[in-house]
Amino acid sequence: MFTFLLWCLLFVVCWPVALLALVIYPIVWLMLLPFRVVGIAVHGVLELVWAVVMLPARLLAAPFRV
Repeated sequence: MFTFLLWCLLFVVCWPVALLALVIYPIVWLMLLPFRVVGIAVHGVLELVWAVVMLPARLLAAPFRV
């Protein structure tokens, strides 16, 4: 909502820049999409490595859990 209000303010102050921002935003979003996918993949791999490293500790602690 805050972003929309900022865009409305920009539209009132300088409408050509606001319309340009509407056109450029999807293009920039598409260009940054591969980096988001890589970030999600790296996060998943790091979580998997952390789970494998912590597995022995979880197995040793399991009998004492109630």
